[in-house]
Amino acid sequence: MKRTAVLNVVGLTESLLGPATPRINQFLGRGAKANIVPAFPAVTCTAQSSYLTGTPPAQHGIVANGWYNRELAEVQFWKQSNHLVHGRKIWEELRELEPGFTCAKLFWWYNMYSTADYSITPRPIYPADGRKFFDIYSWPYSIRPKIKKDLGEFPFATFWGPAAGVKTPQGARDAASRWIANSAKWIETNHSPTLSLVYLPHLDYNLQRLGPRHPDIVQDLREIDAIVGDLLDFFAQRSVQVILLSEYGITQVDAPVHINRWLREERWLVVKEELGLELLDCGASKALAVADHQIAHIYLNDRSIEKKVRATIESITGVEKVLNRAEQAELGIDHARAGDLIAIASESAWFTYYYWLNDSLAPDFARCIDIHRKPGYDPVELFLDPKIPAVKLKILRRLLQKKLGFRMLMDVIPLDANLVKGSHGRRPDRAVDFPLVISSRPELLPNGQVSSTDVYHLLKRHVLY
Repeated sequence: MKRTAVLNVVGLTESLLGPATPRINQFLGRGAKANIVPAFPAVTCTAQSSYLTGTPPAQHGIVANGWYNRELAEVQFWKQSNHLVHGRKIWEELRELEPGFTCAKLFWWYNMYSTADYSITPRPIYPADGRKFFDIYSWPYSIRPKIKKDLGEFPFATFWGPAAGVKTPQGARDAASRWIANSAKWIETNHSPTLSLVYLPHLDYNLQRLGPRHPDIVQDLREIDAIVGDLLDFFAQRSVQVILLSEYGITQVDAPVHINRWLREERWLVVKEELGLELLDCGASKALAVADHQIAHIYLNDRSIEKKVRATIESITGVEKVLNRAEQAELGIDHARAGDLIAIASESAWFTYYYWLNDSLAPDFARCIDIHRKPGYDPVELFLDPKIPAVKLKILRRLLQKKLGFRMLMDVIPLDANLVKGSHGRRPDRAVDFPLVISSRPELLPNGQVSSTDVYHLLKRHVLY
């Protein structure tokens, strides 16, 4: 077996390669690349699960970054248990072929309770009094105190939210990806795994915040190129081959679609008042949408209205198509967790989770970073509310309240979905916006394109031959 490191450079596409990526260009010049026909939907959890099982969502079950749990009548996003991913994982097959094989899974999703030998993933600590402490989870447990002693605390605030991808007191623009890269070096130095899976999210933030056409993206490309170049040098010194890949390509958007508001207008979606604010009542709704970037799963608690719901959604500007169960099967996503219908946005559009009609009635979590409580993905969490005067002073005041032991709400996130300029999830119209795989061993890389499920076999060949 050949020891291998897989660097998952989130958002990297052929269209982004150029003068700002000299180290990646050099690596490509010594090898070859192929476009990856994106997983559907082209979102983090689905793409990674397809790569690591070699199967589509219809089999591995990860139909998006989150979905509606019909039994609990709850939307559940960004869960971390690897038991949610059905099927044999690549490290399990390779371990069967070679008993000495080991795998490190560094910040890839579904990283808790997997059978990987070493893992690190972000995981806050929640005491019973309502406080929240940023931290990481590791397996074995012994890794956590040792790596934090050597590398310092993981800069959690730079991993997601308004501090991600920008210079703030919480860290440098590339702080999260730099820490993860250093953790990969630490794991390699201390454990020398056969296969290292390394997640580098730096490009993801400003590509969503600003869009791929914004001139400031050049700086992000330079920064991730430097991180990748440093890892290429490090792994080369230790005779570890490297594969670069990405999960999806981010394209320019300018049209948020508030799909749940349409369902509410038709009186299919039910909202209840609590403490003067509005909360979505999933179990009482006849239909609800779980929005995730450019796709939305539509769940029907009343199947008799399916045709009416489909017709309504198809009439919305910004919706490209709607898939029923039979059409989902053609795309390999006909799983019990999937919506009864799936809406796909036009390339310049994306779906919000918003269901309130008046911002003054929005739930308290809407103005916070709260990825688990929101019934859908919210890229607006990348912004500070421009309508709040001296918003950074408000943040300092909230932090002081927290330090003094008071309950506080970090309510600094805007409710303006028009701020978002980049998204993903549907298959881009141009192949140059597909995700990429780059290898220094062109003989193992098919010409042209590979499917998302074929990435599994491509990685396996690199390790075995």
